[in-house]
Formats: sequence, structure tokens, C-alpha cells
Amino acid sequence: MAAIPPLCDFGWKAVDASLIGTDGQRHSVLAQAGDKGLVVAFICNHCPYVKAVIQRIVRDARDLNELGVGFVAINANDAVAYPADSYENMKVFARDNDFSFPYLHDADQSVARTYAAVCTPDFFGFNGAGELQYRGRLDASRKETAAPDIRRDLYEAMKEVANTGQGPREQMASVGCSIKWREIA
Repeated sequence: MAAIPPLCDFGWKAVDASLIGTDGQRHSVLAQAGDKGLVVAFICNHCPYVKAVIQRIVRDARDLNELGVGFVAINANDAVAYPADSYENMKVFARDNDFSFPYLHDADQSVARTYAAVCTPDFFGFNGAGELQYRGRLDASRKETAAPDIRRDLYEAMKEVANTGQGPREQMASVGCSIKWREIA
């Protein structure tokens, strides 16, 4: 069943964390920000929604970097219940998809909980002051093949953020697989 996150809580401040990346190094989430903003994307390796759009995520991350907007992806799924989302498989997924951004493992799921992430993919777009300005979808394709001229919602929203510091007031929520939370004893 698809999960749908709430819409943007404008002005919510980005929260930092230090997580292990697929390169074996620890990375600060906020250190990935560019001068004009940051996208924090919650993704995973096995979700059909992520798999369908991963090349467009990689493209948009590269294009946003040119606008001064940094990008970081985080996997918080329970890798015990979903072995395809293990740290070792994250390394393969990042390499196979030519990630130009850090892909971080939120093993204890604390970052995903702090951000109130709901699904994969779930995008949080912050301005240069670290204030949330976008909580929406990548584009309208969901897990279908996208038309070549599909509107790039995340890219266009973050371009507006880079230029004005403000995100669009009308945003469409992302849709994806729910975050795979560990059972708490």
C-alpha cells in the first residue's frame, strides 16, 4: 500500500545528524547543503517507486548542485526485515546508479523519525537558511515510466527556492512505499 506524507511545514528547521555513508565515511547531513539550499531525500534500495525514478533523482541532484542546492539521500528502512535495504546493498545501489551525492544509513531510524519521514521517496527541500520550503514529489510519474516532457516538480520547486528563498505554496505530496520501521519492544 502506498504511503503519502503530509505537505510542507514551511519554516521547519533542518536537523543535523552524522551518519555512515556508502563510501564508509561519516557525513553530516547539513554539511551537504549548498549556498542556496539542501534536499534531504529518504529513499531505499528495494522500493518500486524509488527504482522507477532513481535515474531522475540522480539527474535532478546533479542539476540542483549547479544551482547551489546540495543533495543527500538517507535509507532508514529496517534491513533485518528487508535485507535488500542492507548497508552492503546500499553500496551496490549507489554504485550502480552513479550517485553523485552521499547515501547515508540511518540504522537506528532516529533521523527518519526526527524528520517525520513517511515513505520512499520522501523529499525535504530547505532554503539557504535551513528552513523547509518543499515537501513534495519528484514528478507526477510515481512508479510508471515518465513521459520525456514530464514536469520536474522537485527541481522546479528547488530552483524557485534557490532564486527566492521561498518554495511554491502549491505542492503535490510524494507517494511511495512506507518507511519500514523496526518493531519497538
